[in-house]
Amino acid sequence: MRIVYFTHSLASCWNHGNAHFLRGVLRELADLGHAIEAYEPEGAWSRENLLRDHGPAGLEASLAPYPELSPKTYATIEAAVEYVEGADLVVVHEWNEPALVAALGRARKGGRVDTLLFHDTHHRAVSAPDAMRRFDLSGYDGILAFGETLAEVYRSWGWGARAYVWHEAADTRLFRPPAETEVTRAGLVWIGNWGDGERTQELETFLFRPAQAAGLSLDIHGVRYPAEALATLERYGARYHGWAPNAAAPTLFAHALATVHVPRRFYVEALPGIPTIRVFEALACGLPLACAPWNDAEGLFTPGSDYLIARDGEQMEAHLLALREDASLRRSLAAHGLATIRARHTCRHRADELLAIHESLTTPLNLPVRMEAAP
Repeated sequence: MRIVYFTHSLASCWNHGNAHFLRGVLRELADLGHAIEAYEPEGAWSRENLLRDHGPAGLEASLAPYPELSPKTYATIEAAVEYVEGADLVVVHEWNEPALVAALGRARKGGRVDTLLFHDTHHRAVSAPDAMRRFDLSGYDGILAFGETLAEVYRSWGWGARAYVWHEAADTRLFRPPAETEVTRAGLVWIGNWGDGERTQELETFLFRPAQAAGLSLDIHGVRYPAEALATLERYGARYHGWAPNAAAPTLFAHALATVHVPRRFYVEALPGIPTIRVFEALACGLPLACAPWNDAEGLFTPGSDYLIARDGEQMEAHLLALREDASLRRSLAAHGLATIRARHTCRHRADELLAIHESLTTPLNLPVRMEAAP
């Protein structure tokens, strides 16, 4: 089968965490024998920022583990539409221009594409619904939403059973426990972007302050840290290292005792049940994890066995102290979390799920009736 994916950028994961998952799942689809093509616009924001900060070497470090993938850029929407001619399945990420989304929908209506899906991995459907309504999805066969609560939003917009849940997952070819039997582990590592300040208070409450109180060193990797953020890190004694290519994350994880998950506010209040990609990746590396409050509404994991969860800063401090002192606790969490990932949450699982969704949409009895307007 010929599968075409339109992403914001596959080449760059600078402030674009979904690229981690897409690289992994597209590689798995290629390994299953499908012809994979990935396209991104020239001058993509994530790519341009990575080039500005790290030059071509940054792009090379990002794609080096993925020799199977060769994303191509397009200069115009007209050129992009030409690339999909005769494709069996086209998937379009929500971080694309509305004009491109609409043009590909028209191509589907014109019979140039067999199946067309819209992939949403963000909170804008609840945080900026008017922006999402700019997308003309009337030519699309279905929605891939990265959580049940997000799929429910699309169902309320009329998509019904054609709003599918397609969670992110760990690329376990890249994210796995270290091969060395003796690894020196110390302190905490946190890989995440500062962004627009939507979890500043939570980071202080559940990461910076408890780490300092527990006497654990803290190494931070990520981008978009303004001066006030860097001042906060300095105040708590955290070491800031800037951007790290995703391929380096398993090595960074391998030298830490644990990490912490601090979800963005929208994923706690408006879209509960959707973890960040780093939860999957940390557990896939056998790294003990402690979480700020979030509701695993879909039962993806087993709180208390896969990870520890803290109701407040004091409990997070207690968890971090326990992780520092109790090697058996660390081993238990690492083993249980890793087993859960391998059983349910790998990119191979998601590749199989996507193929099953495609099959359900192309089975004659299940052929969809597309909407007249979007969404």
